[in-house]
Amino acid sequence: MKLTLAQKILWVAAALALVAFAALVWTGGLRTSSSEESAQQAFRPEFRLEDAAGRPVTSEDFRGRYRLVFFGFTNCPDVCPTTLSEVAQVMDGLGSQADRVQPLFLSVDPERDAGAELAEFTSAFHPSILGLAGSPEATQAAAESFKIFFAREDDATAPDGYSMAHASALYLIGPDGDWLRQYEYGMPATDILADLQNRLEGSLP
Repeated sequence: MKLTLAQKILWVAAALALVAFAALVWTGGLRTSSSEESAQQAFRPEFRLEDAAGRPVTSEDFRGRYRLVFFGFTNCPDVCPTTLSEVAQVMDGLGSQADRVQPLFLSVDPERDAGAELAEFTSAFHPSILGLAGSPEATQAAAESFKIFFAREDDATAPDGYSMAHASALYLIGPDGDWLRQYEYGMPATDILADLQNRLEGSLP
């Protein structure tokens, strides 16, 4: 079939438009990736809380080490025990490199979580997990810095008549304090361990 001159012009115009659109999508994607990477690099969560003995602890105290950070509460019936059990498996799996990683449990229930009860809860999973809590204001500030949510919810079946809704992910903070990634709830401990080992060995930043 012979194409008329008008048809040829239309085909060429369509092809040029397709190329231009592809280029726009490609460069736009690059800009998005670059901006997302910059945003992540600029994301440096901070906190000022207390350990079980009442000593002040800040995010700067762990500079130079990777941090596995989880927000939860000691009366949590499922998500917290599951995640902390996985953290324990990860810490055991790290072997001699475990001292380069600090697991942190940040309480979102300042009314009930403090002192010996907090220490007993975290040590039941692994001795290296450090439990931290603070005032309602300090707790809120920490959550906002990590860009996570939590909220008190009335629950007649829960201890003291309430429970806490909270983010369920485990967060990885780098040695410089930068947010690196999050491990979604339910990710196998073996996958978390493999990712951490790659970073410790220099395969990943």
